[in-house]
Amino acid sequence: MIEGTKVKLRALRAEDAEHHLRWRNDAETVRLAAAGDPCFGPVTAEAVGLAFDTMLKLVPREAAVFTVEEAGTGRAIGMAEYRDLDPYAGVATIGITIGEKEFWGRGHGSEAVQLVVDHLFGAYGLRRLELDTWSGNERAVRSFTRLGFREEGRRRSAVLVGGERYDRVLFGMLREEWAADTA
Repeated sequence: MIEGTKVKLRALRAEDAEHHLRWRNDAETVRLAAAGDPCFGPVTAEAVGLAFDTMLKLVPREAAVFTVEEAGTGRAIGMAEYRDLDPYAGVATIGITIGEKEFWGRGHGSEAVQLVVDHLFGAYGLRRLELDTWSGNERAVRSFTRLGFREEGRRRSAVLVGGERYDRVLFGMLREEWAADTA
């Protein structure tokens, strides 16, 4: 378990599938988390079950999915992940979804990202972390910037949401930038 003041990150459990099913079938959550990507949702219980079979078998040296819990209650409110961990290049990609809307905009997602960042730089000694979002998710853009991620580029007009085009915004953080913020 990785603990902060607002949230805790714990290992994924089979019973978390019900939360993921609900979050991935909520149109607003899908729109913000994945720019409406139909691969994220809506999905069937069977599809979530298949994904969980894979996620529960992830090797932490390569990838992991955590359940984000509210610190005070233990209520599952979202998921955080890292993937594509390359120990030779010292790079990993991270992601976050807060599925419970009453926790949006209250700092729970930001703290979850910070906990993943601290874990990966601390435990794995990585050199760089990456993440991305789409330009229409302004709350995520602000959060990532506030956490010390730097915008490194944009894939212009790469995302289609509701008939409108948005940029895919790419962020990165180097180990020395993280170390300077934690010193």
